Amino acid sequence: MQTLYLFCFLVFFRLVFHGFFFSSPIKDPGTIFKAWHLGARFDLRLALIIMIPIGLMAVIARDRLFGTSMLRRINDGYFALVYVFLTLFYVIDLGHYSYLGQRVEPSVTRFLASGERMTNARMMWESYPVMWGLLGISVLLLLTRYGCRSIFLRYAQQEGTYVRPRAFAGWTILLVVLFAGGIYGNAAWFPLRWSQAMFTRDNAVTSLALNPVLFYVSNMDMTEDYFDLEHTRKFYPYIAQYLGVDKPDAQQLNFVRTVPGDSSRPRQNVIIVMMESGGSAMMSMFNNPMQATPHLQELADNGVLFENFYVPAMSTARTVFSITTGLPDVVRRKTASRHPPIVDQRIIMDQFDGYEKYYLLGGNTNWANIRAVFTSNVDSIRIFEEGYFRAPKADVWGVSDYDLITEADEIFKAANDRQQPFIAFLQTADNHEPYTTTEGAGDFKKLTEKDIDPARFKASGFVNLDQFNALRYLDYNMGHLMKLAKKSGYLENTIFVFFGDHSAKLDPFRFMPLPEFEMGTYVDHVPCIIYNPALLPPQRVSRAGSLVDIYPTVAKLTGIPFRNYTLGADLLDTTQARDSYAYIQYTRNMSWYSGIISENHLFELDLSSNETALYDLKGDPLKDVKRQQPELSRDLENLTRGFYESTRYLMFNNKKIKH
Repeated sequence: MQTLYLFCFLVFFRLVFHGFFFSSPIKDPGTIFKAWHLGARFDLRLALIIMIPIGLMAVIARDRLFGTSMLRRINDGYFALVYVFLTLFYVIDLGHYSYLGQRVEPSVTRFLASGERMTNARMMWESYPVMWGLLGISVLLLLTRYGCRSIFLRYAQQEGTYVRPRAFAGWTILLVVLFAGGIYGNAAWFPLRWSQAMFTRDNAVTSLALNPVLFYVSNMDMTEDYFDLEHTRKFYPYIAQYLGVDKPDAQQLNFVRTVPGDSSRPRQNVIIVMMESGGSAMMSMFNNPMQATPHLQELADNGVLFENFYVPAMSTARTVFSITTGLPDVVRRKTASRHPPIVDQRIIMDQFDGYEKYYLLGGNTNWANIRAVFTSNVDSIRIFEEGYFRAPKADVWGVSDYDLITEADEIFKAANDRQQPFIAFLQTADNHEPYTTTEGAGDFKKLTEKDIDPARFKASGFVNLDQFNALRYLDYNMGHLMKLAKKSGYLENTIFVFFGDHSAKLDPFRFMPLPEFEMGTYVDHVPCIIYNPALLPPQRVSRAGSLVDIYPTVAKLTGIPFRNYTLGADLLDTTQARDSYAYIQYTRNMSWYSGIISENHLFELDLSSNETALYDLKGDPLKDVKRQQPELSRDLENLTRGFYESTRYLMFNNKKIKH
């Protein structure tokens, strides 16, 4: 009963929010009901978490909970603190929402900054009925206290009933299961997460679906990732010049580049394929001795292969965030997709007007809160995930890549048959532990130790046969996609982009042009292939490119007009005389580095010691030449810090507006 009472208390504040603060252009009852349904699940989670100490005390004390004065005082004191805290927190949250239109989060402490406290306090006193509010809070707490105390006394006055040990154990197990299920909150592989509340692009609907306490807690570890305005302005001129910003302004911090449309270009579909754990050193086109990727080799030979292409860091969640938002994920703890204030971004995928937009994943998009990266930023995007596909789950990551591609082809073919252009992000997963493979169409066979040359295998860097076979399976499925595209009729009018999301862990290798294993950069060096023979002749591009550059590139290829608010640029722009650089992060000897890399140089910054180094990639890539080239080192340090500080700033200040 105490749990139900607490749950109703939380729902009461949700009713207050809906009745007095909620204002949205969305009037659809189904959408509002969904927000309420999600919100109630969040409220139940919070109520159950709060009740855990009392539940433990009840299980341990059994009937003594009602008979021992000390336990009664603990019970009373605990609930008194809980309800006072919740009441004050919800009141602050409602005031914050009334003032700023946003749920409260840790940056609210800015109002307590030295020199501003009294000004803000006076503003509150003059703007709001503070005394009436305090009176209302007092009355609410008294009524709450009375109800909570009445429930306790009602059960304390009842006659105790003896319960046998086995029955008591059964009830305890049932209690644990019910609590765990309510806290988990989802009938799916991943638990209930705040990203599910972002199923529309409307702030009010999202706010209705969130629980403010849980939302606040999910933002608490963001402090060190907030931007520094002074540092951003200091390094802004370097990044603005590098990007070619339309109207550089260090005060307004403008990053916009406007790209006009090109109506002469045919309206092509776009399919972007993320190849899980596919590093360059693992691929045939980069001379890996095991030659595991013949289908990708064929695509590279007949398309555009970017030889020096990098992702910002070794993490799938970071990769999906970075390619979608055009910002390297520089968050120190967790990943950017896991932090609510960061996922709201102005992105290029959303500007493909007239296109249907798809995100396809064999598993569940609650993983790393990736759902919010798409639903919060891309209008009318359709997500195809676990539960949509007819095929059964293959493992923890959902349906197999073969089945994902097979059913994705049906979606692509249907759109193409309707002459409806589309842009799709297709995310594979099987080239990842537990390295699940299927027979595909019946012709994929795993290789065994008897089938390979041990010396070549050792030189290839692969850790084990499962990893090797999983990469072969990934390559097999890329061939499967292209066969289906040809059969279904959209091969010729689609721009295909294939890229690795990061390298898998490898054993030492020596066959790459650079000693990437010793440098630590092999984890970020991945293949990128753009395939569309009608638009692009086969070529190899040696200029450095980055994951954040993909959407600006395909947007330019399709001829759509767009505004680029991101740090990405057109990979195929040959008008720039300067070197192109990719921002990367990596570890070496247990130290964490950030830096920028081109085909000629690597500049790195040790994030622990703040020391810097410059490497000549055409000379000795392991020798620091910073002292020999101080001017270049200074310029690249400014650009590196420009990437980092600009990214931190944009993560919090690139909110969506109409473009």
